[in-house]
Amino acid sequence: MTAEAAELKEDAVLAAVRAHHQEAEYDFVPGKTPVLTGGAVFDLDDRVALAEAALNMRIVSGQHTREFESGIARTLGLRKSLMVNSGSSANLVAISALTSPALGARALRPGDEVITAATGFPTTVNPIIQNGMVPVFVDVELGTYNVTPAAVEAAIGPRTKAIALAHTLGNPYDAAEISRIAREHGLWLVEDNCDGFGSTLNGKLTGTFGDVSTLSFYPAHHITTGEGGAVATSNLKLARVMESMRDWGRDCWCEPAKDNTCFKRFEWQMGTLPAGYDHKYIYTHIGYNLKSTDLNAALGVTQLRKLDRFTAARRRNWQLLRDGLAGVPGLVLPEATAGSEPSWFGFLITLDPSLPFSRNELVQYLDDRKIATRLLFGGNLLRQPAYRSIEHRVSGELRNSDLITERTFWLGTHPRLTEEMIDYVTSSIGDFVALGQSAAA
Repeated sequence: MTAEAAELKEDAVLAAVRAHHQEAEYDFVPGKTPVLTGGAVFDLDDRVALAEAALNMRIVSGQHTREFESGIARTLGLRKSLMVNSGSSANLVAISALTSPALGARALRPGDEVITAATGFPTTVNPIIQNGMVPVFVDVELGTYNVTPAAVEAAIGPRTKAIALAHTLGNPYDAAEISRIAREHGLWLVEDNCDGFGSTLNGKLTGTFGDVSTLSFYPAHHITTGEGGAVATSNLKLARVMESMRDWGRDCWCEPAKDNTCFKRFEWQMGTLPAGYDHKYIYTHIGYNLKSTDLNAALGVTQLRKLDRFTAARRRNWQLLRDGLAGVPGLVLPEATAGSEPSWFGFLITLDPSLPFSRNELVQYLDDRKIATRLLFGGNLLRQPAYRSIEHRVSGELRNSDLITERTFWLGTHPRLTEEMIDYVTSSIGDFVALGQSAAA
């Protein structure tokens, strides 16, 4: 087949894809149509981009990946972004990179401490443990569900070398002040921005306060590539280390199917290898293969263009939930951190202990009405079976983390939700609380 014939065939297939595409319509039937906690939004551009990448068999990292990485870096105003296969892998790459000998005296070593939140998603914490460091757990505050700068500063000890914190469900912690504390004490700040892409603090995007930040593009997140994530930084030395960690630990930075980018492929001498050993097979880190594919990245390129629209929808839906539940007694409703405009991942609710029903009773009632809920991930992680015997330190008390483990859940704020759906959710919760209080009386 000639190149011209192949192009015509591809055009015909993509024309069929366009004809096949239909924008999703949501005919909501209360009690029958599920109200989900997350949901990706796809349009014609997304479908065509994914189909085109598949037609061209872009099954490994390539030009779409580079384009998406550049787009992420431009969006954040940072110098470098690297795509990986998940947000969890992004956290693994970020923390692992801080152990590199290339960082000299600032490199993290086994036994060093990393301050983190007791309540959250496990893969913010797991790379700390997996790299032999000691997590220092601090409590979060109710309302924002984030760690405070005062709690972070109080947790710093003689072996503390880094801070790794997530913006809880898109609500920024005071990253400006925590970044100042980190600089003052010579600590690294890893900013887990997986749930906060598009959030701002004092007019500045989250993901830009730390030495390195991470993103997730799983379908529940602000934009999606299916499976996928990214690390981002303006520290080019750290970026180079993270690229090595992502790509098997190799020293070479050639893209797939490319050779001799450095123009001295057979002129290197490192370690005790013979002079001229092929640079493509020289390894300077104990790394992984955490790359994604151009299929994922092609979708990411088109999704990234819609970030502002998705963010606006999440903020609108959060406010509708906040307004609809404002008069319901016994609910601790979420509050945005001062100076922030969150791109809300979800809407957190804590049930006051005085209420005459349990969280399980309420969420099961909602589930029966096809309203999905989620817990605040692992709750107090030290109460999880996986963390029973880990080496760790606790700074202060974890009173709020324990309350969250017992009494907190969240609802979706994603762009697919309609005002009708949200009215159904808020009225259902209001009805259940009123019924429970009436029965108790």
